[in-house]
Amino acid sequence: QVQLVESGGGSVQAGGSLRLSCTASVYTYIRFCMGWFRQTPGKEREGVIAIDRAEGKQYASSVKGRFTTSKDYANNTLILQMNSLKPEDTAMYYCAAASGPDCVLSLRSDRYTYWGQGTQVTVSS
Repeated sequence: QVQLVESGGGSVQAGGSLRLSCTASVYTYIRFCMGWFRQTPGKEREGVIAIDRAEGKQYASSVKGRFTTSKDYANNTLILQMNSLKPEDTAMYYCAAASGPDCVLSLRSDRYTYWGQGTQVTVSS
């Protein structure tokens, strides 16, 4: 069992940047597939970026070129760097981790077992 804790959310104006962190309570899971998802009220959870064991990445088309993710192994932390933010990026952001090493790079939420509690990102125009 692993706990994931997100931080770094907040309010920013359009065009600005935010950096989210997701710290895992167990080091092992940082080495597996991880992903960032977001959700707004009344909508389904949407995959934003996924990263696999080899640090290959998959991006949602809506964020490609603006968002990126990386793993900080020394601190058991997954980072989401968000640049050129738009009002439509406003959402609750969640990180997720797969349960084992035989994971598949995916933006599908059902590929992930462990979830953080979320952190709110609000982008104003």
